[in-house]
Amino acid sequence: MFAPARTASARTEPAHVEPAHAESALDFRAFVARLLADGDVITVDRPVDPHLEVGAVTRRVYETAAPAPLFTSLTSGAPGCRILGAPAGLSGDPSGRYGRLAAHVGLGRDAGAREIVERLVSAMHAEPVPPRVVATGPCKQNVLTGARVDLERFPVPLLHQEDGGRYFGTYGFHVVRTPDGGWTSWSAARTMLRDATSLVGPAMPQQHLGMVREQWLRRGERMPWAMVLGAPPAALAAAGMPLPAGVSEDGYVGALAGAPVEVVRAETNDLLVPANSEIVLEGWVEAEELAPEGPMGEYHGYAFPEGRLQPVFHVEAVTFRDEPILPVCAAGLPPEENHTVWGTMISAAALDVLRRAGLPVDFAWCSYEAATCWIVVSVERAGRGELAMSDDELTGMIAETLFASHAGWLVPKVIVVDDDVDITDVSQVVWALATRHHPQTGTRLYPDVPGIPMVPYLTAAEAEAARGGKSVTNCLLPRGFRGRTASFAASFPAELRQRVLNDWAAYGFPAA
Repeated sequence: MFAPARTASARTEPAHVEPAHAESALDFRAFVARLLADGDVITVDRPVDPHLEVGAVTRRVYETAAPAPLFTSLTSGAPGCRILGAPAGLSGDPSGRYGRLAAHVGLGRDAGAREIVERLVSAMHAEPVPPRVVATGPCKQNVLTGARVDLERFPVPLLHQEDGGRYFGTYGFHVVRTPDGGWTSWSAARTMLRDATSLVGPAMPQQHLGMVREQWLRRGERMPWAMVLGAPPAALAAAGMPLPAGVSEDGYVGALAGAPVEVVRAETNDLLVPANSEIVLEGWVEAEELAPEGPMGEYHGYAFPEGRLQPVFHVEAVTFRDEPILPVCAAGLPPEENHTVWGTMISAAALDVLRRAGLPVDFAWCSYEAATCWIVVSVERAGRGELAMSDDELTGMIAETLFASHAGWLVPKVIVVDDDVDITDVSQVVWALATRHHPQTGTRLYPDVPGIPMVPYLTAAEAEAARGGKSVTNCLLPRGFRGRTASFAASFPAELRQRVLNDWAAYGFPAA
């Protein structure tokens, strides 16, 4: 019934990664150095206040596609502490638009969206590369335990004036392990500073952090925990990817980067953390303890007036590099890291789910501009014509396959188009929506499907039940449609197109 699935079901070897690219994917300090060399990080040496000013500059960087700011002279925090804003923001340089994101996954600066997603999918089918345990590492250059722990020594920023507190963890991940030791999860989630020795943050039961916490709750025991900030970029990417429950991200990181990630044992528990991390917090999560967290400017672009009760993370040890760099994401209007990293990881996981289902899918992409609230799926038009099902049935099957997966739980809206649309170009997606979607017959609703409760348009009842507000939109061209796309790529002979490109500057236009 379906076209053959375009995926490798058997394990493959990890893709070759250039040594310099692997280094920047596995060491945050090397990542920063690479971006500095590329001109995609600028050093801000003038005094900058972590109270709102860091957030304001970082937000402006996202909204102008400027280089990432490395703040080196902060007005609070211990001397030598630094902050990197917008670590995976988009670049204004068209040839390196995705350069910061590409550096996370071991690719060159000129890698495009499709190349990045295909690398992520390929790593999912490669043999996991287990981490390498080492005796010590740069994250142990400074060790504070017991009464010496003071989170206030770091320049923890207030990122938006609406925020309910200062957020330490906006670009890091939790490390937790199930009580039986069978699954170690690296989970990306935020944490707000509560006091000098504790943080508070969400652990939703549908996410891996919440799943592991639930196992400890059932035993009535506190959960050993660590949080990694300034992590190896490939590890941060993996922590934000909706891999299946029970899959430990550390082996995926090695497959993605083409080399094992080095890990070291924590000071106060048996968890393993990346050895060259900038900052590592260690401690535990009490079984039932909750405290107010938020509000915070969110990935969907809104800030709400109230927070929620969330789990408390107690810190009993801090280890960090000399002159540590704290990466921060100033969440809000896209694109920022919730869209460039999280959205791209969701795209790869969704593409893999659809291909493994045997559906004739060309690509899947969470448009950054849509704030991870829709995913666009392009269908191989030739394969679609061979299916013994209607277009409505096909779009429904795509939606139902996605909504049954963790990736589909995260994204409420699915848009299906033909593969003549470049779905990484949001202007083409808008064109397809305007010209191919039939308002009467082109939308199917899914009011009872589980989904992430943070979507802004959900009713109070839907958010409470974590169900509903999901749909699929059919933007496939009607069968027998005879029109052709009128564009530079489609309306002119290849030889003429190339001549126009070659002569572009000679016409008097700025060089492309």
